[in-house]
Amino acid sequence: MKLSGIIPILRIFDITKAKEFYLEYLDFKLDWEHRFENDMPLYLQISRDHTQLHLSEHHGDCSPGAAIRIEVTGIHEFHSRLVSKNYRFARPGLESTPWGSKECTVTDPFGNRIIFFEYEKVNQHVS
Repeated sequence: MKLSGIIPILRIFDITKAKEFYLEYLDFKLDWEHRFENDMPLYLQISRDHTQLHLSEHHGDCSPGAAIRIEVTGIHEFHSRLVSKNYRFARPGLESTPWGSKECTVTDPFGNRIIFFEYEKVNQHVS
């Protein structure tokens, strides 16, 4: 057996706000959407590079307020791009941590925290 990846599911409550945050602000792309019927909750997949996220309006799928970490390459450029967008609801900083990473944390409109991080060259992460 070999593990090959993980796809977090994050709870959302408003499709318009979710798409504005994830697609426009964070530059993910919409892969697909699913509803069992027109008036049922939406479940969708978004992706950026090798990262996939599932967003769900379904009550039982997950709880709001989750926290996930996404490793990136080029954290300074990523942070600069976010700040340049002047998104009304977020002005993330860039933090150096005691464990040797640079981190940029954003919180989506539903209370889910996404921590984008890059290990500094001096303290490379060891698998």
